[in-house]
Amino acid sequence: MHAAPNDLTPTLLLADSQPIYLLGLRMVVDDLAGYDLIHEARSSAEILEIAHRVRPDIAIIDIAAPGMRGLATLRHLRHDASAMQVVVTSLQDSPSFVRETVQAGARAFVSKRSPPDCLLQALHAVRSGGFYLDPSVATDMIVAGFGPRTRRGQPRGTLTLTDREREVFRLIALGYTNKEVAGQLGLTAKSVETYKSRASGKLDIYSRSKIVQYAALQGWFNEMGT
Repeated sequence: MHAAPNDLTPTLLLADSQPIYLLGLRMVVDDLAGYDLIHEARSSAEILEIAHRVRPDIAIIDIAAPGMRGLATLRHLRHDASAMQVVVTSLQDSPSFVRETVQAGARAFVSKRSPPDCLLQALHAVRSGGFYLDPSVATDMIVAGFGPRTRRGQPRGTLTLTDREREVFRLIALGYTNKEVAGQLGLTAKSVETYKSRASGKLDIYSRSKIVQYAALQGWFNEMGT
């Protein structure tokens, strides 16, 4: 299963090239219980230096802000600081941009147009080893046609999974192994594999990365309980 950040005092890195947004981030997270050692960065170079030197558990970054070098920064972090969970927050929240951030390694995306609660939910999700996609963004992605589709071009959201298939897929997307899913749901590992196979066949998606993308688009990661 994907390792969660430190359960006691995870360290945070806040990054934005615009001081007023950085101050706003700081105000949102300053009073949160259970977080420690908040570091700040105003450029891609500072992000990479702090990530290498301090190894924060979670980073909140606007990669679209001036000086942040966009997706290249995310890819560097995925390669050089893979244990750090990245939450991307940005005013640039087009479906194509959000999809690219997820593919580049972000564990959460929150639009700067959304209320602070969305950022807090994202922090909670990634701290637990999960994934978060701003609900308004997820809806826009589906409307724009970025949701997964079958080989025949039918939107996968129109295909019906059973409740059990859905729950198995959601736990797999969260990083659980088949054995761990079996333990969570009181099933045998063989039954889990059967449900997974049926769901994969219905949706025509088989890799874990594609399952994660599908789960994000369906809003399953916003269901905080596992």
